[in-house]
Amino acid sequence: MIAKHIRIALPAVALILIGAPASADEPGPGGFKSKPPVSGEEVYKAVCQACHMADAKGGTGAATIPALAKNPNLAVSAYPVMMVANGRGAMPSFRDLLKPPQIANVVNYVRTHFGNDYRDGVRTEDVAQFEGH
Repeated sequence: MIAKHIRIALPAVALILIGAPASADEPGPGGFKSKPPVSGEEVYKAVCQACHMADAKGGTGAATIPALAKNPNLAVSAYPVMMVANGRGAMPSFRDLLKPPQIANVVNYVRTHFGNDYRDGVRTEDVAQFEGH
């Protein structure tokens, strides 16, 4: 059941990240293409918030989505980088949808918000070593 929801959600996330296709009904050459999320907050809101919730407290239902708020597992920066890049269990891999700077930005955002205060920042180079980019 979880896999079904992930298969349904990933195409929608892909559209958000690459921008919606131009519509023939829109005026002007090529229509409108949305800007992909770049900042950690933008990526969180566009990609992570749907499952982990706006307050990052996670949720339950068809699956239990872990809370990111006040999460001691985020203390070691490699852990959230590996989870976002490679996924595990119900958490899908985002390596094909997010670029290393987007992953670094969202990991840094989550590690410094929602009651977390882990200030050792993740760099793009740190992400690349975990996800093969």
